[in-house]
Amino acid sequence: MKKLASYSTLEQLSFHAKERHLASLFTDNSNRFQDFHVKLPGLVLDYSKQNINAEERHALIQLAEEAKLSEWIEKLFTGEKVNHTEGRAAGHTALRDLQNPKLEVSQEWQKMQEIVDRIHGKQLRGYSGKAITDVVNIGVGGSDLGPLMVTHALKGVRSPHAPELHFVSTLDGKQLQRVLKTLSAETTLFIIASKSFTTIDTLSLAATAKEWIEQYSPTHAGTMQHFIGVSTNAPMMDEWGLLPEHQLLFWDWVGGRFSLWSTIGLTIALQQGMEGFKAFLEGANEMDIHFRTTPFKENVAVMLGMISVWNINFLNLAGQAILPYDSRLKYLASYLEQLVMESNGKHVTRDGETVDYRTCPILWGEVGPNAQHAFYQLMHQGTERVMADFILYAQAHGNTERHVFHHNLNIANCLAQSRALMVGQKGENPHKDYPGGQVSNTLLFDKLDAKHLGMMIALYEHSVFVQSVIWDINPFDQWGVELGKKIAMEILQKIESKDASNLDSSTQGILETIWNTQNEN
Repeated sequence: MKKLASYSTLEQLSFHAKERHLASLFTDNSNRFQDFHVKLPGLVLDYSKQNINAEERHALIQLAEEAKLSEWIEKLFTGEKVNHTEGRAAGHTALRDLQNPKLEVSQEWQKMQEIVDRIHGKQLRGYSGKAITDVVNIGVGGSDLGPLMVTHALKGVRSPHAPELHFVSTLDGKQLQRVLKTLSAETTLFIIASKSFTTIDTLSLAATAKEWIEQYSPTHAGTMQHFIGVSTNAPMMDEWGLLPEHQLLFWDWVGGRFSLWSTIGLTIALQQGMEGFKAFLEGANEMDIHFRTTPFKENVAVMLGMISVWNINFLNLAGQAILPYDSRLKYLASYLEQLVMESNGKHVTRDGETVDYRTCPILWGEVGPNAQHAFYQLMHQGTERVMADFILYAQAHGNTERHVFHHNLNIANCLAQSRALMVGQKGENPHKDYPGGQVSNTLLFDKLDAKHLGMMIALYEHSVFVQSVIWDINPFDQWGVELGKKIAMEILQKIESKDASNLDSSTQGILETIWNTQNEN
């Protein structure tokens, strides 16, 4: 990135930007919103509360052009091997191309449709002949976070035939046991969601679920009626014993954190019906088309990504808060933590050279009203400079007078916080000073439904890709998660053999303390 001519231009411009107060940009330009927002049907991105002027924006767009962003976007959409360290394409956009779907994608859509129809029609029955009423999704990472986030957000508009959905991901087993206590084995179905179908976390939980069903089911065939597998690994699903008609496939060109668009999204389809699932895909596809065809200055995803580059690399902001003002988006920040930090948390370029610039924000967040009584204190009066995304919906969730009142109160709080963070306020004593100058985006969507949610997720996906191109890193691998898994298996062998030798003194000391405590009890 530093080799590009626009980098030095932006670096020079940033010296002045760091010295000015954000509020002065509004004083200088009363029409600032008009000049610093972009939109497409259903969405407005207001970045007028960012510390950037027209000259700096122009240089930022030049940086994108010099980094050959347009060429990289085409590589992404045409299936080139943009994930070069694993030698494969990143084909998640093909999963939502409803107009020109790949044959293998269409075939899996059809299999999903059949499973959804069987469950909605009370035709998928367990060992005792009773219809399935509850579905438990067992998965970790991308096999859990995406479907959990989406189904929670859309719970209020579920199909009347949808089963109750439950999600289990924690390896300690307590979460699964709590869920099982509330369910009937006769009417519960488990989805085992695992890209490789070798992940020990997922398979150990699946084994526990299988043991639970076997306590009640008189036959193996009856037991297997209660399990569906979703994976790229058909042989492993066969070996586990899953029925052929209970297996859904996706492919190695679908990254785990992008897999909710694939058959991993079965829980979304069960909740929304296949029509609702395809509306979700449609919203993402509209964002794909916009991203691929729209000039940079009017391109919502490009501007969202490039503004982050400006903040991170030129204004030295390391933290990013995700602040949805809608309780239905309770799990959005967790989902985006994986999308952003697993994608761009890298320290070497595509050529393997160590970078000498930041490549990823530290991202966290919470539903706005809760965040106001938690970490907003730091944002208003702390020593950290933080960038934030406020997410808001124009339409209320309901049309009663009470619904409208609460929605208006929500809007007022959201806009008040972004304004207060920007302008600040001088207090009568230092304890009541608000420095202001904290930057933010406001993303305003028409409403929260499957289509607009799909649009929002795809927007963040593409903004992450934009950043990766500027930083010259691969956003589609995640080697950083492998070492911990490998060492965990080595330590598990030590635990089982009660031998803590050849470990560091900290790990050895903790294990020996655990064993002593267990022996005492």
